[in-house]
Amino acid sequence: MARSSTREPPPMLEIKVHPRRGISPPPGSSNQSPSTTHEFKPFKDWGSWLVPTIVCINVFMFLVSMFINNCPAHSNKCIAPGFLKCLAFESFKINPLLGPSSATLVKMGALEYKKVVKERQEWRILTCMWLHAGVFHVFANMLGLVFIGSRLEHEFGFLRIGVLYILSGIGGSILSSLFVRTTVSVGASGAIFGLLGGMLSELLTNWTIYANVYAAISTLLIIILINIAVGVLPHVDNYAHIGGFFSGFFLGFVVLVRPQFKWINQRHVPPGYLAAATKTKYKSYQYILLILSLIALVIGFTIGLILLYRGVDGNDYCSWCHYLTCIPTPLWTCESRCSLVQLDKQLNMTCLHNGRSGSYVVEDANDTIEMQMLCLDLCS
Repeated sequence: MARSSTREPPPMLEIKVHPRRGISPPPGSSNQSPSTTHEFKPFKDWGSWLVPTIVCINVFMFLVSMFINNCPAHSNKCIAPGFLKCLAFESFKINPLLGPSSATLVKMGALEYKKVVKERQEWRILTCMWLHAGVFHVFANMLGLVFIGSRLEHEFGFLRIGVLYILSGIGGSILSSLFVRTTVSVGASGAIFGLLGGMLSELLTNWTIYANVYAAISTLLIIILINIAVGVLPHVDNYAHIGGFFSGFFLGFVVLVRPQFKWINQRHVPPGYLAAATKTKYKSYQYILLILSLIALVIGFTIGLILLYRGVDGNDYCSWCHYLTCIPTPLWTCESRCSLVQLDKQLNMTCLHNGRSGSYVVEDANDTIEMQMLCLDLCS
């Protein structure tokens, strides 16, 4: 998902300017030709500090989650407890990504439908994007963020990219909450897909500055489709990816729009010289896309939040949508379903997919997260 492979950097703009009639060239230019060529960089090159800060926060939060999880304190099946001590990973059956348990992630702010809607913990829509399920998860997301986000921050500054990142992550969380009801969700994937969506809309609205815009768009679309295709694997929340992508796509038309070159020329031309005139800072189609995108964002976020807080299950209105996040194959099943027979703390569970059964003693009979993990263990 490297940013450099999807687009070409904005070209250096070379302008030939000529002095007005009756006006002498600026001092120091008497020995130069009247058609002296002046070069300038039309767009400011911002320093990148926000993206590295986000990366550090995500890595720090992952270490905190491992410390709070403290696997050796409650299990003898941890991975590398002698070397990692309290930071030891849960077993592969509990977490194949080398990370903490789902219960720990929920405690720290993971996205879970029941707690967001029924317990009114709306803040989880935002906090879940700062947590990760494992080493592989946080490494892949932060690598993508560095390649994509750093380049965007260099071109557009921290404020625009910060708005794009946060709102895209929230958009991904809202769509995920409408469809994912039986598992918890964490990760910055929705926000990162929002950056990809913003890159695509930026290419479309600023296409005149690219030498080969069709090749750039084609390359970016291939990268986006490949990453969404990965989301059909089990235990990957593709709803967050899709929600984040479309949020970022519409936001890109709003926050990543560039002014016309002629308007820039007027602001940079030396005193006493003429530049091509323009009446407006942006072209008509840029204004149209900006207005339509703002309308789409307001409508989308408003409807999504209303449906979420009313407890609407998106799966009831879209019978095929579950294929967007997992396609069943002979190698895996998409949903772990188990039948339960519970007597006080004694729990008898049978996986409906493979027929395996197991008996367990649970401390909390209402702990749905623990039951989900036990069912997943039986069906894996």
